[in-house]
Amino acid sequence: MSASGVVNVEIVCIFFDGEAPRTESDEYVEILNAGAVDADLTGWILLDSADGRPSFEFPETILASGETVRVYTHEVHSRFGGLSFQSGAAIWANSDPDEASLLNTNGEVVSTAAYPPGCKDL
Repeated sequence: MSASGVVNVEIVCIFFDGEAPRTESDEYVEILNAGAVDADLTGWILLDSADGRPSFEFPETILASGETVRVYTHEVHSRFGGLSFQSGAAIWANSDPDEASLLNTNGEVVSTAAYPPGCKDL
């Protein structure tokens, strides 16, 4: 496969300090397809790797080259891909920095990101 056909997906940022009281349902992880080809994320896992849980398995999802998608804690925003952990509690700790990892279908870590900074700080 040529270099232009390599899948290059990365975690851009973690919006870890949500504005929704207590549950912080509006927290999210933003993922970018920085590659030149579409990326099939079906079956990939987004994981709170600092705690080992929770994890989110992507349903059938094709991320076009140059596009982003967000995985929210407990909200669904179709404009950003409509994906959610469906967690009733906050996932990303505000006082103790956390880490997210993106794993492909082979269980290989494709991208890892920690915070701060968060999404608003970029």
